[in-house]
Formats: sequence, C-alpha cells, structure tokens
Amino acid sequence: MNEVIAFGILSFTSFFTLINPFGTMPIFMTMTADLDKSHRTKTAQKASIVSFITIIIFAFSGQVLFNFFGISVNSFRVVGGVIFFLMGMDMLQARLGKVKLKESEIKTYVDDISVTPLAIPMICGPGALTNAIVMMEDAHSIEKKIILILAVVAVISVTYIILYSSTKIIKILGQTGINVMMRLMGLIVMVIAVEFFFSGLKPIILDILNNQATSILT
Repeated sequence: MNEVIAFGILSFTSFFTLINPFGTMPIFMTMTADLDKSHRTKTAQKASIVSFITIIIFAFSGQVLFNFFGISVNSFRVVGGVIFFLMGMDMLQARLGKVKLKESEIKTYVDDISVTPLAIPMICGPGALTNAIVMMEDAHSIEKKIILILAVVAVISVTYIILYSSTKIIKILGQTGINVMMRLMGLIVMVIAVEFFFSGLKPIILDILNNQATSILT
C-alpha cells in the first residue's frame, strides 16, 4: 500500500512540475488577451481536455512505440532524464516561455490556440509525454495504472483551475512570486531528472559488463 501511495505522489509531483501550469499562465493570458472571459474559459477547457487525452494516449502506446522503433525503456529513461534536466535548468532561471510568439503572430493563434500551441507543446510538452511513457512502464499493477491516470486527471484539473483564475493569481503572486515558484519547481524537476537518468543508466552499464564478462569466459 505504501508503495502505491509513493507512486501516486511521484506521479502527481512529476507531472505537476513538468507541465508547470504557473509557467504557462502568463503566456496563456498574453495569447488570450483579445478574448472575452467566456471564450478564454472555453480555450482553457479545450486545452486541458486535449492535453489529458494526449498524455493518456502516449502513456498506453509507449510500449508499442518501443517495440516499433526497437527502443528500450532504460534508454528512454536516460534521454528523459536529460530532457527533464534541461527543462529544470530553464525553470530554475525562471524562463517562462516555452513557445515564443511575436505580437503579429498572436492573432493568428487566437482561432484555435487551445490545441496548438497551448495544449501542445506548452501544457503537454516533451517532458510530460516522456514522463507519461516512463511512469506507465513502471506501473506494474492495475492499482498503479489507475493511480497514474488519477494523478494526470488531478494535475490537468489543477492546470485548468490555474488558467481559469490566471488574472487573479498573477495579481496576488506578482511577477516575483511566479519566478520564485518556478525556480522551486525547476529544482524538483532536476532532482527527478537525476533519478530517471541513473535508474536507466545503471541497468545499461550492468548489461554491458555482463556481456563483456560472458564473452571473456567463452
């Protein structure tokens, strides 16, 4: 039971820090500046739904992708660790923008920004997708799979609430508060990155050493 709870906490914290709704919030406000409150709400709802569906698809199709491309889970963990670490570095420096838009481009995205670039890749970026695949591979029981899905639901729900309340939150926290929170989340992401990297690297090294030992003995 404790293992399932620990897995649930790890799932929630990893998805929350990688999706980083507080970092997405200022960009969301900029991109929806020309929309009224009702359209802004609909945009946040659609972006949240699309993000959830995308993450779940990648989580359950991860093994198929591995088999098709001949990729091992451990190799994916190593690459995922590198991606997480780089994202954590950006967050630690409070770089808010995942997608940079010029003023002239904002109106072009207003028609359907909820899917691209808001849902993909701002909310549901490479870090979140990588995390979904790796975490699902680690979910060896039905209970863990259910917990993982519930964790994604919880994080996406929180993300929607934050986007919906973005105007009020920014006024309360201020730019300094947002930067501080982003740096804290960046630190957590970097810790997760180290865990992912070495959990994938260790089996690869052991496999290489075992193969070398076997070839020497034969």
